[in-house]
Amino acid sequence: MVNDPKVVEQLVEIITHEVLAAMLEQQEKTIVPEGGQCKFTCAESQCVHTCFDRAGNVVSAGAERISSTMGVIPQDLNLAKMIDHTLLKPDATQEQIAQLCFEARKYGFASVCINPTWVELCAKLLQGSPVKVCTVIGFPLGATSPEVKAFETQIALEHGATEIDMVINVGALKARDLEMVAGDIRGVVKAAHASKAIVKVIIEAILLTDEEKTIACLLSKEAGADYVKTSTGFASGGATVHDVALMRKVVGPEMGVKAAGGVRTYEDAENMIKAGATRIGASAGVKIIQGPSAAVAPAVPTVAPTKNY
Repeated sequence: MVNDPKVVEQLVEIITHEVLAAMLEQQEKTIVPEGGQCKFTCAESQCVHTCFDRAGNVVSAGAERISSTMGVIPQDLNLAKMIDHTLLKPDATQEQIAQLCFEARKYGFASVCINPTWVELCAKLLQGSPVKVCTVIGFPLGATSPEVKAFETQIALEHGATEIDMVINVGALKARDLEMVAGDIRGVVKAAHASKAIVKVIIEAILLTDEEKTIACLLSKEAGADYVKTSTGFASGGATVHDVALMRKVVGPEMGVKAAGGVRTYEDAENMIKAGATRIGASAGVKIIQGPSAAVAPAVPTVAPTKNY
């Protein structure tokens, strides 16, 4: 058994790249021309695939780079277990998603949080690891119908998702159509819990009054959701300490609170956790777990500090 962490890390990186390369090769097989053939080769993290017809003419060709960054050894692995390592950009590539999964395995993040189209890939790349596969439903506007959200949830679960972050119908909440909002949440919760997956309800706090945030949290709690979450990260603002503290007060200790959107530093994460967050959604997870920024790192005291409690 290999006990050297660096060797294990390198093995995980190699396996991740090999799995992705195999999946790319499998995709290419589906477009092989009748009587033709495709070749797929990799070297130095660069993979090239070329398909030929029966006469030997090139009918398609492309290249994929599979890169990784070994990074700096993290300072706070306990914090990593509270972070959903996130990549929800619409232009995210397969290479970037594979890198996200590699980092999640390496640092021990709670989950990767990705768009539904990447669920199946992440489930395969993270197989055998404790890292969960989290995806978003009704994202980022929350304006799809309850039936669509429930169906989208079911498909994500079938592809390997184990955590579901759904966006509420914000307009319905503001119009006080609480039956719509409650049914929206309940449909996703019912589908997810049937597969033992957890649900985090995104309330998009920046668009709500404190009264509306309270109502959204209570509806989420009554519908059986596992977490309430501050933001999608796609609106005009993200998580705030005020919102996290309010949400924690409303849901009590029984539910989780996820702070997401704009959490970029160790200090940001620390402040959210102090306010009551039990999960952090961030695309800057690797940076966050490096510890306090140099500019704010505490200096070594020359005298014993005075306690103020």
